[in-house]
Amino acid sequence: MTVSLRELADQPETLAPGHGLCAGCSESIVVRQVLYALGKPAVVSLATGCLEVSTTKFPETAWLSPMIHSAFENAATTISGVEAAYKALVRKGRLEARDIAFVVFAGDGATYDIGLQWLSGALERGHRFLYICINNEGYMNTGIQRSGATISGTWTTTTPVGPALQGKAEWRKDMTAIVAAHRIPYVAQSAVHAWKDLMTKVQRGAAVDGPAFINVLAPCNRGWRHDPKDTIRISKLATDTCLWPLYEVDHGVWRLSHRPRQREPITGWFQSQGRFSHLLKDENKGLVDGIQRRIDEEWKELLERCKGSAN
Repeated sequence: MTVSLRELADQPETLAPGHGLCAGCSESIVVRQVLYALGKPAVVSLATGCLEVSTTKFPETAWLSPMIHSAFENAATTISGVEAAYKALVRKGRLEARDIAFVVFAGDGATYDIGLQWLSGALERGHRFLYICINNEGYMNTGIQRSGATISGTWTTTTPVGPALQGKAEWRKDMTAIVAAHRIPYVAQSAVHAWKDLMTKVQRGAAVDGPAFINVLAPCNRGWRHDPKDTIRISKLATDTCLWPLYEVDHGVWRLSHRPRQREPITGWFQSQGRFSHLLKDENKGLVDGIQRRIDEEWKELLERCKGSAN
């Protein structure tokens, strides 16, 4: 499957402008890329979060597709019910069968933490839907608190920096691998800057007969403390440091999607964001070295799983 810019230019808009997302926010970019790539009608289940509160301010909405606002935790269950109801109505002859995509958009808090058991249940039941985790590594909507996606050393409002603590103490969950362990047909990681990678993976995920999951890195300039104009650059830097590798697990086969020509040290990524400014102090060099070792270990493990291959 390939993604053509010419074809994309002819796609109708699926998310109207004028929403309340911050300048420089990557979430609307992700949503538009996903819905453009589908190229067919979609029903969206939207978890509570930045995307929801900023695009559905009563009495207006920016959504040009049918959309159901779910609670923080149950977006996967909501779309499961929609998909099951659609199949039942078609079976009974009360609805004409159509090529429709059933899509979830949820943040990392709603995916890694609050909604994990709901997502796991929907994956286990085998509903046909595409789950997009818009991962900005924290609960940005409610005040920049840490989540299960936040890496160690990160300043958040619940992991402050001071004499007793240098940001979050724990490492992040490997949510993509957790989902892959469910043995669903398609799982992937992508990032907002890698538009062709993301949109190709959306098409692959939407084509499978069963659940598909894509974990998308989506920088938040407000929570990450960077200039709004640097959103795409910082996303690319995350992949170049191998902090956020791009890969897919297609019917159990692990494949690397991108191998940096030259790996960048994690210090460059830390320097790009104010939430890591404390890590640049000499007294925290040991912490930075530990994070670099962890990233190196995870990259080595991923190469082993993918056997060093790249698309």
